[in-house]
Amino acid sequence: MEGALIARDRVGVQDFVLLDSHTSETSFLNNLRKRYQENLIYTYIGTLLVSVNPYKELDIYTVTQMQLYRGVNFFELPPHLYAIADNAYRVMCSEYNNHFILISGESGAGKTEASKKILQYYAVTCPTTEQLQIVRDRLLLSNPVLEAFGNAKTLRNDNSSRFGKYMDIQFDFKVRTNLMDRY
Repeated sequence: MEGALIARDRVGVQDFVLLDSHTSETSFLNNLRKRYQENLIYTYIGTLLVSVNPYKELDIYTVTQMQLYRGVNFFELPPHLYAIADNAYRVMCSEYNNHFILISGESGAGKTEASKKILQYYAVTCPTTEQLQIVRDRLLLSNPVLEAFGNAKTLRNDNSSRFGKYMDIQFDFKVRTNLMDRY
């Protein structure tokens, strides 16, 4: 079976639900550590995503990666923020239900970066019109301005937010049939 696994899957377990040993804080942290040392910063717990900030740029946020995760079954590829974003979008479209993505963590954990990556994913993968593209560009460009207010240097983060953030992205279901055809 090991030969059939993707090389990335050989480093720790990509879903904590599948841990062989008894579930404990030690086995949880050991699995995270193994994956982190190989720059595998994402690990699932069922449909939840645990992320460890690598404090460096990783080449895992490309347009190619976005297209890879687009429309794919949730557990078909290794854990990624794009899988969460894609799954929320597809379920929302198919069930006509609101969905949310909650990003939580301590200062310097990468919450702002994760929200930017989700916005970029939607900007690239969702159907668009010229007017919508203008709005998307403005939204993505406004994030640095919003970050500049109320930030301070902490031990782990030179630009830590001093305020909570709420972001609401709304999709128009009038074009649902076109969206699902393209997706």
